[in-house]
This record gives sequence, structure tokens and C-alpha cells, in this order.
Amino acid sequence: MMAAMGDPGNVTENATEAATETVEVLVAHHERATLRVGDVFLKIDGDHTRANREVEALTLAPVPTPEILWHKPPVLALAALPGRALGRLDTPSTQTPAAWAAAGAAARVLHDAPLPPWLGRNLSETAASELERECEWLIDNDVVSADIVTRNRRIAEAVLRPWTPVFTHGDFQVAHVFIEDDEVTGIIDWSDACRGDALFDLATLTLNHEDQLEHVIAGYGTDVDVELIRAWWSYRSLAAVRWLVEHGFDPAPEVAVLRSRR
Repeated sequence: MMAAMGDPGNVTENATEAATETVEVLVAHHERATLRVGDVFLKIDGDHTRANREVEALTLAPVPTPEILWHKPPVLALAALPGRALGRLDTPSTQTPAAWAAAGAAARVLHDAPLPPWLGRNLSETAASELERECEWLIDNDVVSADIVTRNRRIAEAVLRPWTPVFTHGDFQVAHVFIEDDEVTGIIDWSDACRGDALFDLATLTLNHEDQLEHVIAGYGTDVDVELIRAWWSYRSLAAVRWLVEHGFDPAPEVAVLRSRR
């Protein structure tokens, strides 16, 4: 009888443990953070304008996206997606060519959609000065040699040309595309969605995954200028290293891209 009287306490303790969800920090820096609690993603963004645009982008995008559970600034709650990410920037992908082609096809659907009502940054006004500034910083801080910076800057300058704006994700990296059974189940992190250059999205997706570019292009289903995608690899890597360092991230993948350019 005494043993039986002890059971309810054990049951309560076990129930409490079962109800406790692990909080996993997925990404965190000075601008925003994303947490996972059970089957819910919680995105915290101190920039309310950017957060509201992300909600609108999730609503407008004609591709699979997470379900919006609720939005109470500065927190956006999203349902977790089935499947797993297409890959990681710093690790060779284990996904199939068909999965990469599916990601390319999703990009094409997005780029063919009506433009979002907000503008992206004016590339012609900002990109050249950004490129010069970041190249100087890389050399001054001895991140890579001046020869590597100069070579990549020469390649990157090809993106400074007229282009037709499309609905872009803006940060279409492998970790943001979820795949199950070689199909895209959802695309996350729409904070940077805007009117942009389609090739920037394709370059972001294949950054440090050059071997998958042919599969992405096959899924995209139309001719693209591969040299411009390569130029965006150089541009993005040159421009990203300082931000990554200042926000506590390892820029090794971007540095590897810079060193690989010929």
C-alpha cells in the first residue's frame, strides 16, 4: 500500500519531464535569432519592418513555406517542416541530384512569380562601394592574400550589370531548403526576400557546392549564365567574411571559395 501511495508522485514527475521541450538555438546573432522548441520554430527579429516583410513574403511566395502559427513582434512562430535541410555550407551534401534539381525548380517557380511590393537594395548604387570596402578590409586584416582578393574582385565585378528584377528569397542557402523524398517540403528564413537578381539566389544555393550546380540548373529549367553565378560566388564571399567574423561565425567556407577561384 505504501508503495502504491508513492506512485502518483512518480507519475507527476514523469509527466513534467515529458512536457519539457528542449530549446535548441539554431542561429543567433546581433540582428535576430531562431530557436526550435519541439515542433515550433521561434524567430526573434528586432527589426519590425523586416519581420513584417518576412510574414508577407511567406504569404506571397508560391513555393512551400512553413505554416505561420502566430506573429507577435518581435517573435514569429512557425511550424517545423518535414524532412531535413538540403545540406550545410561547410559539408558535402548527401542529398541526391534529384533533390538538388527540386531546389532549382522551386527557385524557378519563385522567380516566375509576381514581384513583391517592396524593393530590394539598389545594386548599382551600393554593390561597387561595398565590394571596394570589403576587399580593403580583407587585405588590411590579412584574411587572405592580396592576390586572392584581387582575383576574386575581378571576377565579382561581372555582377555589376543591368538585370531584370524577380521575386528572390535573398538568402537561398542549403540550410534553408528542406527536402523529403527528393521533394521540397518548405523553404525557411525569408527575412531578406525582395526584388533581386535571380542568379544571386542560384549562386547562394550552390555556394561551396559547385558540384551540384548542374543539377540545380537542370531543375531550374532554363539557360543561365554560369559565369555570372561564379561571379556571385566571389562577390558573396568577399562581402560576407567581415559580417561573419563580427557576428561570431566561422567564415571558413567563404574563404575556401575565395581560394578556389581561378
